[in-house]
Amino acid sequence: MNQPEDSYDCILIGGGLAGLCSAISLRLAGFQILLLEKNHYPKHKVCGEYVSKEVTPYLQFLGINMQELKAKALDKLHFSTQKGLETQIPLPMGGWGISRYALDLTLYNRALELGVKVAQDEVTDIHFENNQFQISTKSNKVYFSKTAIGTHGKRSKLDQTLQRSFISNRSAYMAVKRHVELDFPEDVVGLHNFDGGYCGVSKVETNAVNICYISSFKSFQHYKNIAAFEEKVVAANPILKTIFSDKKECWEKPLVISQISFETKECVVNHALMAGDAAGMIHPLSGNGMGMAIRSAQLASNETIQFLKGITTRSEMERKYTKAWKRNFLWRLRAGRIISGVFRIDWLADRLLRLLRRHPALLILIIKSTHGKLMKGNIDGN
Repeated sequence: MNQPEDSYDCILIGGGLAGLCSAISLRLAGFQILLLEKNHYPKHKVCGEYVSKEVTPYLQFLGINMQELKAKALDKLHFSTQKGLETQIPLPMGGWGISRYALDLTLYNRALELGVKVAQDEVTDIHFENNQFQISTKSNKVYFSKTAIGTHGKRSKLDQTLQRSFISNRSAYMAVKRHVELDFPEDVVGLHNFDGGYCGVSKVETNAVNICYISSFKSFQHYKNIAAFEEKVVAANPILKTIFSDKKECWEKPLVISQISFETKECVVNHALMAGDAAGMIHPLSGNGMGMAIRSAQLASNETIQFLKGITTRSEMERKYTKAWKRNFLWRLRAGRIISGVFRIDWLADRLLRLLRRHPALLILIIKSTHGKLMKGNIDGN
């Protein structure tokens, strides 16, 4: 075994929302932390850029003030089916519209301010032996730690190395995101259905409008390019047709990702806790992936801190985290799959939306099923 180059209390593998929030939480508790992220900061990411206000107290505890970041306060939901049947209701609890570019950069700077060590590198292997982790990177560095949290996102080469079960199944989804100039209300998040997918629309802190949609490959594969697909499929929804016709592009070209998986994932792999999208991703129709990532960071940090303080054993840490993760997210994920499945069936979606327009309280209940309660403003978030 190689000699340690660096040794830490915890290593975070991936520097998105879950990784950064976990790093800050653990550092605030007084531990030596390394965060490994393969990309540079700041960077735009494919994301709906809506985060439920349920996370606000925890972000404040971490030192992040959404109002100071000029995040848009979103308190209305505008929803439409493929045929353009629409409704607008108040959002329970509400949310923030903020770009990942701004939020990730703010969290990154906060982590540096607290003394978190951040290295731009890609993890290639995780080895656990003699009650410690040996983590190898693409630049041939080796780090050691007492604990590790996988926060590396939706899908990674690391998942192949770890032989995670979901990685062998080819995903049938892709996502496209752009920022545009558009006359659009500051307090509304739009969620619009089209054949094979959903599109989210909302303003962010720069006053640009984020348009982000996810689609099945089955729906996309008959078209030569994104422009043709958007014209023939996405814009078949008359609400989206107006949005796409009126927009002025802020970027030269949109961001595109593929191989998005909604399959069940393990919460603990080879004694490393998994958080954020590495542990599970909710369907975008449910619109709260950012909130889930932040909440899972709180859960993972809390259990890691309890272990590092000697309050729990490693097996207790893993068991308690798995239980807490399932308690907080398992129903959200199931509800998201059910809801997205219903709204993919055009005739059923129209009938359901007519019902929901007559009884808006039912739609509020559906939204609440994919969101959590207001988080505690501390590390112990169970």
